[in-house]
Amino acid sequence: MTELRKVPLNTASNDDGAAPALMLDVRYLPSFGFGHRSLMWWSTVCLMLIEGTVFAIAAMAYFYLRGLTANWPLNAAPPALVWGTANTVILMLSMWPNQLAKRAADRQERARSRLWLSVCLLFALVFLVLRGFEFAALNVSWYTNAYGSVVWLLLGLHTTHLITDAVDTTVLAVLLFTGPFEGKRFVDVSENALYWYFVVLSWLPIYAVIYLAPRL
Repeated sequence: MTELRKVPLNTASNDDGAAPALMLDVRYLPSFGFGHRSLMWWSTVCLMLIEGTVFAIAAMAYFYLRGLTANWPLNAAPPALVWGTANTVILMLSMWPNQLAKRAADRQERARSRLWLSVCLLFALVFLVLRGFEFAALNVSWYTNAYGSVVWLLLGLHTTHLITDAVDTTVLAVLLFTGPFEGKRFVDVSENALYWYFVVLSWLPIYAVIYLAPRL
């Protein structure tokens, strides 16, 4: 660990004979930190709590509407499992390069960070393409009835988070390849990986609500 050094502000004694004042020399301390030592980590955790609450409210709205009717889905068959399941598999697989990117960032390895971050970006882009097919294959339009509105709301909320993270990952990858580069970019990569875990894991209950709940 870097040592904190105490150096005198003034080597001369004070007029009253008291010992000289001391200060901490922090010139050799790192300018960034990982995990809970980073303000970015706390902001990411708070963001996930807020957005997780939004997902929970949307899911509650789904089951509230379902409780108001005897037939669910309304005037439609349960949505096909093909595209939603394919996207779920891709998301779960993306956790592997995401972990490697986080590990490389924590070790401050720039080359490996940008390599695995690029792989993560490819996974995100493939997922977004398939998400387009997923929207097209839904069994109802958003304006058809309450069922359609709440399903599109759930899928749209998650898609918004995917797009946001894909943009953020793109910017980070460009900075790692071209610069300007600072050490704190490793913290950005690490927290971006943390947020991607939230995007992946939050999809699992949403998938269950959209695709499995209508079949129960």
